[in-house]
Amino acid sequence: MNGKTLTKADIVDYIYEKTERNRAEVKVLVDHLLELMKDSIKRDNSLLVSGFGKFESYDKKARKGRNPQTNESIMLPPRKVVVFRLSRKFRAELNPDEVL
Repeated sequence: MNGKTLTKADIVDYIYEKTERNRAEVKVLVDHLLELMKDSIKRDNSLLVSGFGKFESYDKKARKGRNPQTNESIMLPPRKVVVFRLSRKFRAELNPDEVL
């Protein structure tokens, strides 16, 4: 996958090729998995996948911003954002020479 973004369709194709299920079943399973992940983040504000990482949502406060086209100051409303933090194990796989 060098330089290519992995898409949901790529995930479905990969699982389809590795299993005995038909493509439609695999697509439904992937959709259910992603829905479960989204619901967990919405409900619990986090999702931990051991050996991979943790998705966490948090509230950002309202803040001053600037419209780059008009240079006008604006107030950006509060919002939720999601961050991803790699697990130590996955980070070590990505950076084998790094000392933890």
